[in-house]
Order: sequence, then structure tokens, then C-alpha cells
Amino acid sequence: MSKPIVKVSDLSKIYDAKPVVDGISFEVFKGEVFGILGPNGAGKTTTLEMMETLRPIDKGSIIIDGIDVAKHPEKIKRVIGVQPQTAAFQDKQKLSEIITMFGAAYGERVNAKKFLEEVDLLSKADSYAEQLSGGQRQRLSIAAALVHDPKVFFMDEPTTGLDPQARRNLWDLTRMVQKRGVSVIITTHYMDEAEILCDRVAIMDKGKIIAMDTPKKLIQQLLAKGFKKSQKVEQANLEDVFIDLTGKALRD
Repeated sequence: MSKPIVKVSDLSKIYDAKPVVDGISFEVFKGEVFGILGPNGAGKTTTLEMMETLRPIDKGSIIIDGIDVAKHPEKIKRVIGVQPQTAAFQDKQKLSEIITMFGAAYGERVNAKKFLEEVDLLSKADSYAEQLSGGQRQRLSIAAALVHDPKVFFMDEPTTGLDPQARRNLWDLTRMVQKRGVSVIITTHYMDEAEILCDRVAIMDKGKIIAMDTPKKLIQQLLAKGFKKSQKVEQANLEDVFIDLTGKALRD
């Protein structure tokens, strides 16, 4: 495998003498979708926020594209894109203006309509942000985060609260970003989402990484222990039925 674009070494974050992130290490490679999974309070979001320069690092190091996050936070901001859990935009600003503004913030002159078209929002180019649905806001935040052609893209629980059509559209957009050669680091509470999207996952609990591998290998390791489901595994689930009956088209 190629040289890692992200290298996290012995990373720790401590609050009130208690480690929230406790000496974790992992690597992410170019064009890989890497998932960080775990229950609430496991340290997932804190880990992402340290990688995104939003929280200081108490111990250890993070290197992204050869740049030390702690030493050069401003340089890091030019090589990463971030889609937060809750996207916030100026309500009375048009979508085309938002994309243009984000591009200008990075010193880039961008074709706003091209970016909006990539996330199925071209028809909303002259609409205001306040008129968008939750799924549309998420798609807009992806477009805004890509204006400067980042090398690493962070997605923190991007499909929480979305309907099935919007959720699957976000999956397609994630694959689109990956095909550009961008490394994607994602947190999610949806295990089916992680299994479908992620090349590898790290499972965190109580601030530590307790398992890390491809979803397929982790499942095989569980089965090798003798694990069996009491319920028969079907070739489709209720979400597949919902999509089949209502259609794949986004309900904007």
C-alpha cells in the first residue's frame, strides 16, 4: 500500500485528569474511506476535532500530507475539508454566493454552478440557505468543503436525521469524493453505512481503539469465534423495500 497521507501516533486528549482519547494510533491512505466507529463518548468526535485543528493535542502527533497539525495548523486548513454534524450558513445568502464566498476564503475563483451541480443543487443556485431541507444543507456543506480541492475530507455523522433517499444520495457523494483520490475520514453510528462505504474501520471505546481492519475481516473474525445470528439474514431489508416503493429520487 502507498505511503499514508494521514498518520496519527499515540494521540491523547485529557479532560479533568481523565483521558477522552487515550494513546490511539492509525494511518489513512490516499483515496481510502476510513471509518471511526464507537458508542457515544468513545472519543470519535474529539479525535476528529484534533485532526481538524479545532482542539489542541495534549499528547502524541498527527501528520497530514507531511504537515504536523500541532505546528502548522494554518497549513493544515488548506489541505483538509470538513463537513460538520450541523451545517450553518447565512440564511439570506444564495447558494451560488455561498460557494463563491467559500472559494474566495481559500483564494480560489470557482464556478459555483459546477460545484452545485455535482451535489444535485444546481436548481437551487438562486435559492436562499434558509429554504433548504436537512439533506440539501448537508449536500451544500459537501460542495463548500471541496472548493479548495482538499486531500483529506472529514465527515462527522453526515447522514444523521436524513430520510432514506437523502441518506443514500450522501453515500453516492462520498464515493464521488473518494474517486477524486481524496481520503475520507467518517464517523457514523450506522453500521450498515460503515460496512458499505468504508475500506477500513477503527472501533473506539473509552478513548482507545479496540479493533481495526476491513469490515469484511472484522465480520469474519467474529464468525470465527462461533457467533451466530438467531434471525435469518435476508437479501434485502426494510430500507430497500422503502426505496423500491417510493423511488430513489431525492425529495427536495
